[in-house]
Amino acid sequence: MSVEIQPAVRTTAQPDAVPTMPIWRLSVGQYHDMIAAGILTDDDPVELLEGWLVPKMPKNPARRLSTQLTREALERALPAGWYVDAQEPITTSDSEPEPDVVVVRGERRRYHDRHPGPEDVALVVEIADTTLQRDRTIKKRLYARAGIPRYWIVNLVDRQIEAYAQPRGGDEADYLDQQIYHISDEMPVTLGDGEVMRIAVRDLLP
Repeated sequence: MSVEIQPAVRTTAQPDAVPTMPIWRLSVGQYHDMIAAGILTDDDPVELLEGWLVPKMPKNPARRLSTQLTREALERALPAGWYVDAQEPITTSDSEPEPDVVVVRGERRRYHDRHPGPEDVALVVEIADTTLQRDRTIKKRLYARAGIPRYWIVNLVDRQIEAYAQPRGGDEADYLDQQIYHISDEMPVTLGDGEVMRIAVRDLLP
């Protein structure tokens, strides 16, 4: 007997609300098994966040442009031994997000059999419009818990960049340092303990 699985029904609940009835959460290993078995494919717009399969939001032209501008600006800033990726997975202990932009240590061929992990990542960037609430809550929390050193939100709503540093793990994971950069500001790009250059905020906004 075949069973037809119906798509989830959208509700008016908050984006980060967790269902009150018992449901099955996925480990990263189970998520990888579903991909390997073809249950999830590149055509399925989801990512694994804290054990939940969460839909990825479609990109409008402004968000697409800001993603490209951010990637290009960071590529100009990086010294040898780092590369920039966009909308590709990174793997943490309980999640596999696909950040809009990420700065990764080493060369691409180093990751032929796995995705980069927190120890490989210097900076994660999310481009936020309709995703702003999610990026400020669940995404910020999971990146802090994983120990990602720096996290930026390119906030298209308020036309500013929110830069987070000094991650703190645990049950109340968060970043201890937050800086807001406005459209007339320049912001530092830091790898490890060193600043490699500054980027004008206006260069990352559409």
